[in-house]
Amino acid sequence: MIVPIRCWTCGKPVADKYDEFLSLTSQGKPVAEALDSLSIDRYCCRRMFLAQADLSSEILPYARY
Repeated sequence: MIVPIRCWTCGKPVADKYDEFLSLTSQGKPVAEALDSLSIDRYCCRRMFLAQADLSSEILPYARY
């Protein structure tokens, strides 16, 4: 998945915390608690995690030119 390196609004680095976020949510931790534990406090940065859509599985069948 392609994760933005920085928040588009404030510029805070967010990509380094995305793998931890996925592991916490897969363990059953609520999303709000996972973001709080990673110290993602601003709503603009939270949006970066919540609005990610994994489209790589839809793109892979097409050939590259």
